[in-house]
Amino acid sequence: MNLLIYRYQIRCPKCNNKTDIYRYGKDAHGHQKYQCKKCRHQWAPEARREIGRPRTKNYPSCPVCGKAAFLHHDKEHYSNYRCCDKKCSHSFFVPKPTAISAPSMSKLFGKTDFKRMRYPVHVILTALSMFYLGKNSFRNIALILRTVMNVQVSHTTISNWCTKFAPMFQNIALQLIPALNFNSDEWHADETVIKIRGEKYYLWLILDSETRFVLGFHLDRHRDSPQAFTVLNAAKPLGTPQAIVSDRYPAYRMPVKTLYGVRHIRVESFRDDVTNNLIECFNKQFKAWYKTKQGFSSFACANNLISMFIFFYNFVRPHSALNNLTPAQCAGLVLSKSRKRELFLIA
Repeated sequence: MNLLIYRYQIRCPKCNNKTDIYRYGKDAHGHQKYQCKKCRHQWAPEARREIGRPRTKNYPSCPVCGKAAFLHHDKEHYSNYRCCDKKCSHSFFVPKPTAISAPSMSKLFGKTDFKRMRYPVHVILTALSMFYLGKNSFRNIALILRTVMNVQVSHTTISNWCTKFAPMFQNIALQLIPALNFNSDEWHADETVIKIRGEKYYLWLILDSETRFVLGFHLDRHRDSPQAFTVLNAAKPLGTPQAIVSDRYPAYRMPVKTLYGVRHIRVESFRDDVTNNLIECFNKQFKAWYKTKQGFSSFACANNLISMFIFFYNFVRPHSALNNLTPAQCAGLVLSKSRKRELFLIA
């Protein structure tokens, strides 16, 4: 009798019905569940939330309607969420920053200043400019310095200069990049092959279409989706493009999907309206410089040399396609001559 009285005191929390109610199994915690015959609503009146347990998980909200979302698929480098609202049912992807490895551009070694150097700074900068802006070998640079400037420098010393100052120029780039604007229509992504001690390595690159500025790079021996996640994650803090342009290689598909509101344009053929020629042009210039090196001796050395080449490409070398401006100047960089000397952009 008490059970019947207790049962008749139960009301549906949705339609307030208290007559057509029947038992409907138990929930995950062993509490009795009921179902309303009118609205088919199910609930467990005796269920109590455990102390210290959060009501909802820390999932992101739906970017379309702003409502709650649930985890649909959990992968190694990203999570796929779906909106709880059946009318919206939007599916979106969120990257896992802790699962994405750091790019090789953040793993440089060497000096961070010109202190305790035997030769003057302008001699070192001249040697670096001849190496990274042209196709000169270390021996040719040593010959030019001896003939033109009457400075005796061995080719081994010049080789050390071209490698050891990569962290210093990277710090200069980090000072200047926050003042630049890269919110353009398209970013171009691509990868190219280099050889280190005869083994194949892949140089992953991402370039801004309007300024021709190389936003980031990553050197790795693998050519898979995790490397695409790495290079896109490195360029993400610099701005938000409207589209990412790549070739048909499927490694870019999921990393681009994690960038909300960014379209992925896959170049199918050279007849398409949008092509990947801008970054292919950079690859051509890089390969022309790279061929004179006949490969690299180690991964660390290659990583430093590539970082220095990209710095001179972005901040020092004028481009004829940009009205003889540097990519940094096209992105909004304005520096006086004295300031350029302070930052070692001119000798």
